[in-house]
Amino acid sequence: MPKKIPMRQCLGCREMKPKKELIRVVKSPEGEISLDFKGKKPGRGAYVCPNPECLKKARKARALERAFSAPMPDGVYDALEAQMQAGDGDG
Repeated sequence: MPKKIPMRQCLGCREMKPKKELIRVVKSPEGEISLDFKGKKPGRGAYVCPNPECLKKARKARALERAFSAPMPDGVYDALEAQMQAGDGDG
């Protein structure tokens, strides 16, 4: 029997994709929001395609605010965009 591939929905394009193809946005227990390229950081996760367009759509739809049930601090989306372009998973 083939191994089940975990699927997650992108907050931008709303498409279901394999979890490995998406970037996890995580809200830590302390309330800090960052990108989690490895998918191992503790906290509440939401997923977005590794595509700046999807991040823009998520921003416009206020998808992260809904996913985390919290207002986004100023600059969070800009920081996420910068992290995405840099592609650094160390955060």
